[in-house]
Amino acid sequence: MPFQSLSPHAKGVIITFLGGLALSFDIPILRLSEGGVWALLFVRSILTVLVAVIVWSVIRARRGVGPTLFHDWRGVLVAGLYGLSTIFFLLSVFNTSTANVAFILAFNPMFGALLSWIFLRERPDASTWAAMAAMTMGVVIIVGDGLESGHLFGDLMAALSALSIAGALTVSRASRLDFGFTPLAAAIIPAIVGAAVSMKVGFTIEHPGWIIFNGLILTPFAFWALATGPRYLSAAESGMFYLLETVLAPVWVWLIFLETPTTATLVGGAIILAALAAHSIASILRQKPASIHAP
Repeated sequence: MPFQSLSPHAKGVIITFLGGLALSFDIPILRLSEGGVWALLFVRSILTVLVAVIVWSVIRARRGVGPTLFHDWRGVLVAGLYGLSTIFFLLSVFNTSTANVAFILAFNPMFGALLSWIFLRERPDASTWAAMAAMTMGVVIIVGDGLESGHLFGDLMAALSALSIAGALTVSRASRLDFGFTPLAAAIIPAIVGAAVSMKVGFTIEHPGWIIFNGLILTPFAFWALATGPRYLSAAESGMFYLLETVLAPVWVWLIFLETPTTATLVGGAIILAALAAHSIASILRQKPASIHAP
């Protein structure tokens, strides 16, 4: 069946699934690059900006007008949140285990539910509160283990990254505007920060080919796909595809680097995954088909 003939909801599922799958390779490729966190942040981000400029220019040349990057103040806010999430994410990758990062990032949909309640007056139902309570317990188990093993800073950075992404998705969903290119343009923020700090602490990347592939292909596609999802899917359904990174990233790292998660991480992660999967599936089943549509 041709992609264009699919329903908006089916398009959203396919696009967001591919984005989540691509994102699951992000951490392993960052690790394979073997560089300093700020150098990798700069290269990954500036290449993403380069891709955004090229794609925007091509679309503008063909259509006569390029995709809107920011729309209004909401676009600027979304860009800022995506930029912060990237900085927090890189800091978490280099300061805690891959499994900790992946499982804590899975808290993103619950942060989204809280932000929607606070700012959009979308009161969470009883099942959402139950899922948040269970996931909080899972995160506490992981962070508690991180406190004992010296990974607390990295765990907190992962939590802030998840909160930033949830904020960006909440604003995107509330506006119903197309912010597919916004996270690509927003990469200029971590690029500037990475360049500034690298000039002070030094610039080191042992295997630049991996980070070039990440910045030119993997990250731009994943960012675009996951940012496009909220146009067609509910917040709960969009956030569910971030589970692909949660499940697969530790597997890729285990296969490549033989990094085995701790017992506390596995227990906390299992609680998070079970709670989030149950809640997301229940939300999708309750959802009326007519409530999902492209703007």
